[in-house]
Amino acid sequence: MRSIDADLPFVPVLQGQSIKDYHRCADLYEHRGVDLAAAALVGVGSICRRQHTAEVEAILRSLARRGFRLHAFGAKTLGLARYAGAIASSDSLAWSFAARWQPALPECRGHRRCNNCMTFALRWRRRVIETVDSFENHGS
Repeated sequence: MRSIDADLPFVPVLQGQSIKDYHRCADLYEHRGVDLAAAALVGVGSICRRQHTAEVEAILRSLARRGFRLHAFGAKTLGLARYAGAIASSDSLAWSFAARWQPALPECRGHRRCNNCMTFALRWRRRVIETVDSFENHGS
């Protein structure tokens, strides 16, 4: 893609199962001339179903030591509590899924559910940040 247009706004994504797999994937990018340390973000895939484990924490921390600004796909609160300091960003549909099964917030007039609601999303974000901060500050 870069040979077509060097300014294309794509995020390289690393895939794997083990630490070795992810580093091999990073090496393949770099052998093709993609400087992952210079990239605005480097996505890390294949972690969402095991994202709260020590193995994923080790993978992300080892990639961060290479100077990559990491984006964790599908990171949930328990995972973020383990490795928030090793990543630059993350995403999750957990907030939307949770909002799908409950009535709209009292202050949300005009929709029955908050699964596409900015108010609900920002409230969820605030709780996640507070939880991660609590883990980082108290180790609990």
